[in-house]
Amino acid sequence: MMVRFRPTILRQYLLQGQLPTTGCLRSQARLPCIAARNRGAYLLSYAPVRAIHSESTPTASNGPADPAFVPLRKLLKDEAKKQKLSGKKKKKNANNQVVEGWELTVGIEIHAQLNTAKKLFSGATTSFNDHPNTHVAYFDLAIPGSQPVFQKETLIPALRAALALNCDIQQVSTFDRKHYFHWDQPSGYQITQYYEPFARNGVITLQARDGIAVEDGEGISVGIKQIQMEQDTAKTLAQLDNVHWVDFNRVGVPLIEIITLPEIHHPATAAALVKKVQVLLRAVDACVSGMEAGGLRADVNVSVRRSDDPSAPLGQRTEIKNLSSFKAVEDAIIAERDRQIAVLESGGTIASETRGWSIGSTETRRLRGKEGEVDYRYMPDPDLAPIVIGEDLVQHLRETMGELPDAEVDGLIEDFKLTPKDARSLVGLNSGMGVEYFWNVVDALKHRLGSSSLADNLPCYQLAANWILHEFGKLWFDEHEDDAARDFGFTEDGQCARVPVDHLADILFFLYRSQITSRIAKEILWAVFRGRVPAEYASVRDVIDTEDLWFRELSDAEYAALADEAVKGQESVVRVFMEKQEKYPQGKLMFLVGRMMRLGPEERIDPRSAERVMRERIEERYIPRLRGE
Repeated sequence: MMVRFRPTILRQYLLQGQLPTTGCLRSQARLPCIAARNRGAYLLSYAPVRAIHSESTPTASNGPADPAFVPLRKLLKDEAKKQKLSGKKKKKNANNQVVEGWELTVGIEIHAQLNTAKKLFSGATTSFNDHPNTHVAYFDLAIPGSQPVFQKETLIPALRAALALNCDIQQVSTFDRKHYFHWDQPSGYQITQYYEPFARNGVITLQARDGIAVEDGEGISVGIKQIQMEQDTAKTLAQLDNVHWVDFNRVGVPLIEIITLPEIHHPATAAALVKKVQVLLRAVDACVSGMEAGGLRADVNVSVRRSDDPSAPLGQRTEIKNLSSFKAVEDAIIAERDRQIAVLESGGTIASETRGWSIGSTETRRLRGKEGEVDYRYMPDPDLAPIVIGEDLVQHLRETMGELPDAEVDGLIEDFKLTPKDARSLVGLNSGMGVEYFWNVVDALKHRLGSSSLADNLPCYQLAANWILHEFGKLWFDEHEDDAARDFGFTEDGQCARVPVDHLADILFFLYRSQITSRIAKEILWAVFRGRVPAEYASVRDVIDTEDLWFRELSDAEYAALADEAVKGQESVVRVFMEKQEKYPQGKLMFLVGRMMRLGPEERIDPRSAERVMRERIEERYIPRLRGE
């Protein structure tokens, strides 16, 4: 069991060289942590791992402070300000998918961390948020004499991913060594499946609703060359003064690498493909987390050629490494495409190289020359036997995989008449758990409405989808809630800790029946979210009864009096209705309805009734009066 030390002792030992007067750190268990400095020279120091992330803030006496964390949103805003001040206007991506006279070709390699409890070749636990270097086996650190042992359970999520991507599963696959030297790979090579991967010949279909470029029409299919299993590298944490800390918790974590064919010709379609892959991997529970959490990374291979000769070979490609967001994929491809075109038009040649991309950049940057098969010295791994995959296992996984996102989106569009955008957002909400919650809310509403037919109360179910997508979002991103409060606690069976299914169903039922107003419904949702139901009130109905929040609508006579008051001094607006030609001035009507809402008791006004009465008063009273009738 790993020994844990108090941060104060570790800080004194690591930063000041002081040891406690009793006991000795030398006799305690510890793991190595590598610091790289001075042009790549390695300094190996043995230190307890919790010192890497001290729980107290460093001061001038105990070392330099870590660089301040800058949120992604602020980085993007700052870069936008710089662009504005420079006077350069960046062309919108939607209008920047094609360069006349040139053809872009893109292939993508997607690395996804598998959802497994163990690492690929050791029994160490996969860890993503624990203290650094607390889940490391001998083989992970390449300790002499340690051997890789393939963990069979890591194959299951990999197979699910391959089936979701319509791949052919290979009955026999093998592991190879890919040699390179870097501090994040202790053994000096990565174990992968270069020659005989476990899956080949897949295809992913993208539709217009997936966000592909307009130039690709209604849809496009992109081939998948192969999917291979491989081990992840250690995590490097950059510090001041050219120092790097290394966390070996991540080394050996199981990955799959999805390699597409070079069949993508527009940047937006490339970004849409990566997003679609992420949704599919989450849907089949194959991937730990998405791009936003670092569980999925993309490398893109970009080349250009002149479009006047389609039979000409593809241009020299460059690779852009480690893109960590969908926007970065699209922006980096556009920037590299434009760079290559500028080089070729000026008479230059494109070098085979690996390039990098930073958030908010307008240009890619050279990292190093591109390595090839010879550089990596691929060879079969002599310590690992081939993997033999039985057809019965593949068939079982295929039959139990469940409905994939495209089919579920189609069902939501057909059954509930949701827009493609809303249907896709609902299916992707919280790795698919949001749509399970939606179905539970629909079932609860059916019970309350006394009908099992979707068509009978379709607007009510559409209201549920709208609230889960939009009203929940307002709770989630509220600035006054801490991180813990933003977690709704969605579960795989479609429950929610912060807003239970029955509470939301009650709110929507009363709102749909016009028994409470929209404003009151949203206030009750906040009360539920903050735990006041059931802490202070037994139920949603109890909130309404106790606070007397039931909707008591104005009579038509009261609406008419309110409409007359709202029209006072607005003769010029009313005159627009008299002069209307082909298009009804709905905006002007809603302006007057808004005045009614402000002048009257909002808790007793139904906007639909207010609109109806205002329309009637204008047409039956005010227009005839203006005409002198």
